[in-house]
Amino acid sequence: MPARIALGPVPDLLLGLMVALLAGDARAQAPKMQTPAIAEIASYAGPDRTQRLIAGAKKEGALMLYSSGASEDTTAITYAFEKTYGVPVRLWRGSSEDILRRAMAEARGNRYDVDVAETAGPEMEALGREKLLQGIASPVFAELIPQAVAPQRAWVMSRLSVFAAGINTNLVKEAPRSYDDLADPKWKGKLGIEADDAGWFLTVLANMGENDGIKLFRAIVARNGMSVRKGHTLLASLVAAGEVPLALTVYGYRIEAMKKAGAPISGVILPPAVALPTGIAVFRRAPHPNAAVLFVDFVLSDGQRILAERGNVPTNTRVKDPPSDLNLIDSAKLLDGGDKWPKLFQDVFVDQGR
Repeated sequence: MPARIALGPVPDLLLGLMVALLAGDARAQAPKMQTPAIAEIASYAGPDRTQRLIAGAKKEGALMLYSSGASEDTTAITYAFEKTYGVPVRLWRGSSEDILRRAMAEARGNRYDVDVAETAGPEMEALGREKLLQGIASPVFAELIPQAVAPQRAWVMSRLSVFAAGINTNLVKEAPRSYDDLADPKWKGKLGIEADDAGWFLTVLANMGENDGIKLFRAIVARNGMSVRKGHTLLASLVAAGEVPLALTVYGYRIEAMKKAGAPISGVILPPAVALPTGIAVFRRAPHPNAAVLFVDFVLSDGQRILAERGNVPTNTRVKDPPSDLNLIDSAKLLDGGDKWPKLFQDVFVDQGR
């Protein structure tokens, strides 16, 4: 059975969120007032809105983007944006936890380099609660799924990462149909999961019933073990390599990309179907506000077609309707629960599996 990684009592992703939300000094030093210029730019809805944004972006001459998206996908979007508007994009790529930590640290130091972030919903929610994000008004919002935009939320859902059970097709000939199937002893030593998927666990339990779901997954881990790995890309690679024959939480778009490249991997969505929303937002102290708002509009319109072509699930219904049965991870509920969900995930999948 593959070696398990050693984790602390709380997975890194949610630990980062809790640190951010408990960092009172960061909130105190964060900008208390939004810049009037960006407030006006963000809320302007006149018929010449796009023309004004383009003119302003060209004068600003740059955009700084923090993204945790797959490098190839993000680069495809930034290239198309630069080609369309002639505004160069500087990209800093890191994990969602890294983006949260970096943005918080920069705010504490009164350093404001970043214009836009696109990363996982829980981290976007944490940034919004720290008052670092600037809500905008965009005509593109009317084209998005209803869950993508919320009045009290400064960030907007830009794409959905659907979880699938990743299967090595050389080693697994009959895919499971449900999580109950994974309690069969034939899966002993073959199962894996990503280390920070407490949001997935929350959503699955909400559908199954918390007590019944916890009982089922405890039985699965007790009987068959669970290899816990850090990083969804790594987990998908381990499935393809045969080190983890079946992984519970692989992103579907990674599976499709690897299949196209000839890897022996396929995916099956075990009910309930769960998706992690990725969000996009403008920062309140964005140094290039016109370019920032213009970029958000672009990602939610033309960028959605680019994402869809590359196997992502867009939130713009004019591009493609997402599956109707998706259960989206509730980022606010995840944060409101404090350490409940990461501790429960740790207890069921990590500690019990050692």
